[in-house]
Amino acid sequence: MVDYLFGKGVSLALPKKDVRLVLSRKSGRVKLVFHQGKLFATVKPNGAMALSLYGATMLARSPAYKDNCVAVTDEAAEFVKGGKSVFCKFVTWAGKNVLPHSEVAVINSEGTVLGVGIAVVNGKFIKQFKSGIAVKVRVGTAR
Repeated sequence: MVDYLFGKGVSLALPKKDVRLVLSRKSGRVKLVFHQGKLFATVKPNGAMALSLYGATMLARSPAYKDNCVAVTDEAAEFVKGGKSVFCKFVTWAGKNVLPHSEVAVINSEGTVLGVGIAVVNGKFIKQFKSGIAVKVRVGTAR
């Protein structure tokens, strides 16, 4: 499922031990994924995964996951850490798997995860826009 959502080879970065799944009482489907007691991801009813910061940080170790990331300028990094949305003019690079409504990680120039959220604009076109929101950040590292 992770390879389907985030690209081939990303599942190799998944933890192999200490994983706990929480099932929905109504449907019996996986609802939450924990690793070592920390929330890794929430599984949405449509099958998509909403990664936590912890989950995105673990997957970011995989080179294949970088295609699901958006890099921002150092100027915008503090705002992203605070949970603020990323505007197109502050994006320096976007991966090829960044599509509207897809789950993305926002990283700085060193590749450190600053936040996670939902892409608004296709990664190919983000650099062409000078205004507007590129990523709606759900959570930043400075909680």
